[in-house]
Amino acid sequence: MSYLNPGLPVPVAAPDGLDAPYWEAAARDVLMLQFCNDCGTYQWGPEWVCHRCHSENVTFKEIEPRGRIYSYERVWHPVHPALNEQGPYLIVLVEFPNYDGARMVGNLLGDPEQDVVIGSEVEAVFEHHPDSDPPHTLVNWQVV
Repeated sequence: MSYLNPGLPVPVAAPDGLDAPYWEAAARDVLMLQFCNDCGTYQWGPEWVCHRCHSENVTFKEIEPRGRIYSYERVWHPVHPALNEQGPYLIVLVEFPNYDGARMVGNLLGDPEQDVVIGSEVEAVFEHHPDSDPPHTLVNWQVV
């Protein structure tokens, strides 16, 4: 089951492969953030260097697929032609307090007109699209 209408661009790893470990993990229902092996800091989005110490010694580490809502937006206007009949829907900025406060954006599942409370705990829901070309998995969020 898909949260948003079909026809959106398929999310794939960047051509340089930088975020490929994230997408490969999501396909296995695993959430990963980038991690600096020199200063021990988690970060998102992926970069070739650590946001904190500028080391190039970065990799990906599995994290608990839970966080809290840091911010949100209820989207009423289509931002892509495939979303012309979609709306509203909720986008959340999820913060990972146990992982240096790194933050990630995703869809919030459920009633698009639900009350959204900043600080609410959320958990990842992996939405698999095995028949897409290429196959992919979206990381959505639901309130715990």
